[in-house]
Amino acid sequence: MSETRPSASPSRRLWILIIVLLAPAVVLPLWVPLYNRTDPELNGWPFFYWFQMALIPFATVLTIIAFALSRIADRKDREARDRARDPQQPEDPR
Repeated sequence: MSETRPSASPSRRLWILIIVLLAPAVVLPLWVPLYNRTDPELNGWPFFYWFQMALIPFATVLTIIAFALSRIADRKDREARDRARDPQQPEDPR
């Protein structure tokens, strides 16, 4: 039996961008030698404390952007699936 391979997702580039956006939020906290030091201090806080605290808003912003892009990518994928099921449906002019 032959299987038909699904065509590439119309939003494949967006999903790759989402992965690239989320990678620093995962990799930076796990890369301990990057922040395993005390200098430079910020208002008396050693580097390893304030760096990790700075990662929180950084990761939050990246996650919000990735979430917004995932909603767009999901919508594009659903529209492509709907067009594949019903070829008579007109394309969205956006």
